[in-house]
Amino acid sequence: MSKIPFIFSIVFILFSLFINILGLMKLYPIYFTSPLLFFSLFLLIALLNNQRRFKGFK
Repeated sequence: MSKIPFIFSIVFILFSLFINILGLMKLYPIYFTSPLLFFSLFLLIALLNNQRRFKGFK
């Protein structure tokens, strides 16, 4: 597995966390920032979960 999607998801989480902090300070709407943070965490978990999946015997 290449490290590019993993690094991209970490950067996306950090960006989403920063935007969410701005949302908590009421600079951005919180109903926009919370799903963005949830989606970024979901993307990382899905990426980490998919790499050790049993793909069957060939």
